[in-house]
Amino acid sequence: MIGTGHVMRCLTLAKELSNSGVNCQFICRAHNGNLIERIKQEGFKVHALPLRNIEQVEETTSVATNRQYADWLGVDQKKDSEDTIACLRETIPDWLIVDHYAIDIDWEKRFRGHCRKMMVIDDLANRKHDCDLLLDQNFGRSNKMYSDLVPENCTVFTGSKYALLRSEFSLHREASLARRNNRTIKNVLISMGGIDSNNTTGKVLAALKNSELPADCAITVVMGKNSPAKHLVQSEASDMPWVTDVLFDVNNMAELMTKSDLAIGAAGSTAWERCCLGLPTVILVLAQNQQASASALERSGAAIVIQNEDALEIEMAHAIHYLMQDSTLSKMSIAAQGLTDGTGARIIAELLLDSGFVYDKQ
Repeated sequence: MIGTGHVMRCLTLAKELSNSGVNCQFICRAHNGNLIERIKQEGFKVHALPLRNIEQVEETTSVATNRQYADWLGVDQKKDSEDTIACLRETIPDWLIVDHYAIDIDWEKRFRGHCRKMMVIDDLANRKHDCDLLLDQNFGRSNKMYSDLVPENCTVFTGSKYALLRSEFSLHREASLARRNNRTIKNVLISMGGIDSNNTTGKVLAALKNSELPADCAITVVMGKNSPAKHLVQSEASDMPWVTDVLFDVNNMAELMTKSDLAIGAAGSTAWERCCLGLPTVILVLAQNQQASASALERSGAAIVIQNEDALEIEMAHAIHYLMQDSTLSKMSIAAQGLTDGTGARIIAELLLDSGFVYDKQ
């Protein structure tokens, strides 16, 4: 589903906080393909906002500038804020954490008096916020980018140092980095994230068929079980010249990354998981909001970016050829592992704990 990475990073932060005895709860709208049951399975209470049918999202100046994400909210900002405030009647949370591209200052300013403090998680730096703390975990971001977008008294944290990664990645980091002196590709991990409605995974598999991957290479594909393309991918996998396994909804991604020599994936939040483990990556840009991060990762030497999906077969072949050159993989690994060590969630949690925390909103 759209927003899977947002849910997972909020879960990561909630786990860090709950480990210190904090009561964390989620507020989510029940969109099709939602992860509400997954959140509950992790032990957190969820307030599920109902789906509502509206003809169009409320036209406001701020939302219009972010129009491409507005429909993801399911309602206009005014209605969404009203529904959310209704969930907060029993208590005033110490911190309300907001993670949604379609929410901005128009939504946030309605909560003064309904929460003590507000934190916003953003990736876009393209709209104003009314919050006390803002986190943008993307490599290449700077506090200056938000100087005109947040109040003067807002504390801003930017950069991949603060990436909200599950603890399993920092726990696997030492073992993963220890094996990064490999000079060839024996294990490839493909994970395009979310629902992959365009079957980019299948296209990647098809493109790899004409690459220089060694004959003894093995490929692991990770997908969501609700992907509409899963049967197409399984069919493509069975026709690959290398052993190719397709896994669904795995819970050991850090282990899979540690065992891999190369990842092929998108430039979403998973990019920082790969960096933490020093895993060289070929990135496909699947959405406009991934472009800045992908370009920054390529400039750092941590990844190769394929921009033109229409020329995927040619560009993939070039990328694999380049990566098979002597010491290329190890150099890329060194660049990647320097971007984050996986402790960002712990750092942010400690900051929040100074003031207390009750509710977490995705």
